[in-house]
Amino acid sequence: MVKLSVIVPFFNVRAYAPDTLKSLRTNLREDFEFILVDDRSTDGTGELLLRARDEIPGATLHRHEVNGGIAAARNTGLNAARGEYIAFLDGDDWLAPGHFAELLARTEALGCDFVRTAHVRVEGRSRSVRRVPHGPCGAVGDPRAAILPATRTTSVDYAYAWAGLYHRRLLDRGLLHFPEGLHTAEDRPWIWRLHREAESFAVLNTLSYFYRRGVATSLTRTGDRRRLDFLRAYDRLVAETAADRDAEALLPKAVRTYCAVIAHHLGALDTLEPSLARELKASSAAALARLPQRVLDEALDAMDDRRAARLRRLRRRPGTAKGTGDGGG
Repeated sequence: MVKLSVIVPFFNVRAYAPDTLKSLRTNLREDFEFILVDDRSTDGTGELLLRARDEIPGATLHRHEVNGGIAAARNTGLNAARGEYIAFLDGDDWLAPGHFAELLARTEALGCDFVRTAHVRVEGRSRSVRRVPHGPCGAVGDPRAAILPATRTTSVDYAYAWAGLYHRRLLDRGLLHFPEGLHTAEDRPWIWRLHREAESFAVLNTLSYFYRRGVATSLTRTGDRRRLDFLRAYDRLVAETAADRDAEALLPKAVRTYCAVIAHHLGALDTLEPSLARELKASSAAALARLPQRVLDEALDAMDDRRAARLRRLRRRPGTAKGTGDGGG
């Protein structure tokens, strides 16, 4: 019987994959499987994975014929997973020895649907601790209740899929698959759905996952227009929240988060090609027009002056029709 399935997507991370694969070797157990997914790498990563498949006990390899993005790669792994528990590891990150064994033991002792964990963020030679914005640690709670309050950073703002462990019953209920076609922010509607629909979760302060920040091939580091996929991701998040039984309470949080993310991207326009910057501004203006306007007004009133002014200017762009509905996106 497979106790744990670890899903590891890779795309053009030849320089970092050896560290990732080495850390898997320090996490071996007879009842663990490692599902390696090559999302059509072109830099030699695929050759590394072929050797890893043959050398790492419990490893299997799935290769995409067409690059589909990290959501599609994770879904390929989910479709192949046989474990009672599911975990994720990104192909440019790494783990401390025994990470999964400890995480599994603590999760089983709690008996909840999923756990969220802290991690170590690595930028060059700098390391810092990032913790789940939720307390108390080690106590089982209601994930729906952890979405709010709207005015604070909460567990749904800590969207990293790899920062946790998930019971298979969530997969069987259709709660672990990612929205296909999104190349960035795919984890945002995912984490919100998980918190709305799962029955129990807990937070652990384990510090054995090392997240490599600032990888050159990351979409957050390039001018690729797929960076604009965050708009479709948050449109989906808002629409699903608007359809929820607690929409009135949850929508302010969803809208405030969307506004904050738009403001963040607008603040980085100089990192984009001029044509992509123009597209981002136009698409963001249209997104604001789609939001429930009463909730949007309240969100802007609650933001700091600099970001609120930036969004209000965008909202007044010529040719942008102001929305009138109070429903979701």
